[in-house]
Amino acid sequence: HVGGQGSARETPGPKMTRQQILTLIAMASINFSSMICYSILGPFFPNEAKKKGVSQAMIGLIFGIYALCTLVGSLVLGKYIVQIGAKFMIVAGLFVSSGCTVLFGFLDQVSDGTVFVVLCFITRCINAVGFSAAVTSSFAVSAKVFPDNIATVLGFLEIFTGLGLILGPPLGGWLYQSFGYEIPFVVTGCLLFAAVPLNMWILPSFDAVPSQDSFFRLCTRIKILLICFVVFTVSSGIGFMDATLSIFAIEKLNLSAGRVGLLMIGLSLPYGAASPVFGIISDKYPSIRKWMMVIGGMATAVSFCFLGPLPVFHMRSQLWLTVLVLVVVGFSVCMTCIPTFAEMIDCAHENGFEEGLSTLGLVSGLFSAVWSAGMFFGPTIGGYITQVLSFEWSAGVQGALAFLAALFQVIYFTIEEMQKNKLQKTSKTETTLSQGEKSPLLSETEAIAVDIS
Repeated sequence: HVGGQGSARETPGPKMTRQQILTLIAMASINFSSMICYSILGPFFPNEAKKKGVSQAMIGLIFGIYALCTLVGSLVLGKYIVQIGAKFMIVAGLFVSSGCTVLFGFLDQVSDGTVFVVLCFITRCINAVGFSAAVTSSFAVSAKVFPDNIATVLGFLEIFTGLGLILGPPLGGWLYQSFGYEIPFVVTGCLLFAAVPLNMWILPSFDAVPSQDSFFRLCTRIKILLICFVVFTVSSGIGFMDATLSIFAIEKLNLSAGRVGLLMIGLSLPYGAASPVFGIISDKYPSIRKWMMVIGGMATAVSFCFLGPLPVFHMRSQLWLTVLVLVVVGFSVCMTCIPTFAEMIDCAHENGFEEGLSTLGLVSGLFSAVWSAGMFFGPTIGGYITQVLSFEWSAGVQGALAFLAALFQVIYFTIEEMQKNKLQKTSKTETTLSQGEKSPLLSETEAIAVDIS
């Protein structure tokens, strides 16, 4: 039961209930404010850190440590969501995250070098735990309140994720150029804090019984692992661009911090616009979800190869090409990512996991953890490859990962289809044999002749 208003799994009607509308508003506020706080760093922080003597690899690690702590936080909090309470996790997570965002804005006052890097790590780590609490719980709550059309709802919520990603970089770049380093973090931190009383007021309480299921059992399913790898490649690509694209655009395309913020809209705008469309398609035609992930992965792989572009193509970096590739990446990443969460939930239920908040907490925790693993891998390894080789080769590595994920899926789904066909043929053969055993040995005419004789 959710909020004492009956079972969540009811036949979906033409209109949403008051509880569903309020939950949708709460989730949208979390997505929007969290993504603005996350994305404002992109246009100016890497360059600001570079001025303080921080290397490209260390900048990537500052971005990446956030994801690493989110990974650990998601697994722990996803497991104990029932004991902690979904509503408390969201409210407490938003409060911690907003405070850390404001504090991060005053780190330019500290001395250069080691002290700056250490304080960046500490603030980002605590911020990440708060973020993981809010996001993991919001995924589980969304699936609990909208069990029959989760992909559509997540697609709708990704509009606000996209809006946060769209507004964050240009807003951060403009505030940085106009008012300095502190103001972007103070403004966005206060915006995130405003979501705390909103969620306390409108979000219902969720009662549930703890489950004995575990992440280990969930991860023993090959299909779950494949989907996790898909999610990993998507988040790795996004994290890679967060940490490296701004410096590439400033040095190779001669753009200012404000224009870099506008450039990043090329990725987040198509992502946000396409999310509800792919969400509706995913819920209406569940059978094509797997091919959405495959086609999206292949398109992402090709796009990353042209982001630099790869030196093997012998093409020069140009602004129009970078914008075009970012738009394609936005659409393809959206097509790949939207069906994944719904597929993971379906796979869990098909393999005997009970339908309830506890299982949804496990799935959302695993999803958030894998997403965070990619967000750690992308900036850190991508930043290292960029430093050792170049941005072009580093983008090519991200493309290769996306291609591998799509290829593994094609192999798995092909084998799965062959096994289904084989089982159907075996079933038909057994049915025919059993019918043959039940049929009389003599025909009716022969039986009559025997009786007469």
